[in-house]
Parts: sequence; structure tokens; C-alpha cells
Amino acid sequence: MMPDQVTLVQTSFAQVAPIADQAATMFYDRLFETAPQVKPLFKGDMAEQRRKLITMLGAVVTGLGDLNSILPAASALAKRHAGYGVEAGHYVSVGQALLWTLERGLGPVWTKDVAAAWTAAYSLLSDFMIAEAYGRPAAAE
Repeated sequence: MMPDQVTLVQTSFAQVAPIADQAATMFYDRLFETAPQVKPLFKGDMAEQRRKLITMLGAVVTGLGDLNSILPAASALAKRHAGYGVEAGHYVSVGQALLWTLERGLGPVWTKDVAAAWTAAYSLLSDFMIAEAYGRPAAAE
């Protein structure tokens, strides 16, 4: 990722913070609508799951400027997710739901450049996580 993309992700995410729970609800609603096969993977308290999502996103966004600071946690998370039954192909649905949520949550702040920055960030992290959990570099495989 380019430094200006890191900045765009970080500044736009700061604008999501005030609507964090609403954004997390939108994300899971969209994910379950577009990929209903993943819903059974979520057995716990969804309020807690929404908090975990926002916390994880915040940590990743903060660490984008120093990827080495977040990669060990991303690797562990990927392996845990694989243990829960998450498949490599699910990362595509998650990415689509995330970008959809951010577009709606950010409104006019969601520009072409912001979209490209978030897409780059998600692709970078999801490719890494897929490789860590499944040994494959791309979700489309």
C-alpha cells in the first residue's frame, strides 16, 4: 500500500467510529444477506461479535503504517477462523460486505480514492491471512 492510501484508510475509519455499532450491524446484515452460508459459523453473541469486529478493524487500521506490528495477530486470527470453519472463499464475501458497509457509512467521504485504498488494504490483509491459514495466496482459488 502507498502511504497516501494508508492515510485515506485511517482518516476515513476515524469517521466510522461514531457509528461503529451501526456499521457493524450493517456489515453482518449484508454479509448474511449475500453469503447466507456463513451465518451458521456465528454461534455466539452477535453484540460481542460486532464489538470484536470494530476492535479488530481499529487495530488493523492503526497498524497499516507498520504492517509488521499487525501481521502476527492477523496470522493467529486467520488460523482461528479456519478452525471455526471459515473457508478461503469466504474472504471475498467479507470484503464485499465491508466495502459495501463503508460506502454507505461514509457517504460523500467514500470517494474513488478512498474505495481504492480500502480495497488495497483489505486485499493485502486477506491475501496474507488466506496464505497463513490455508497456504494459498488468493481467495479466488
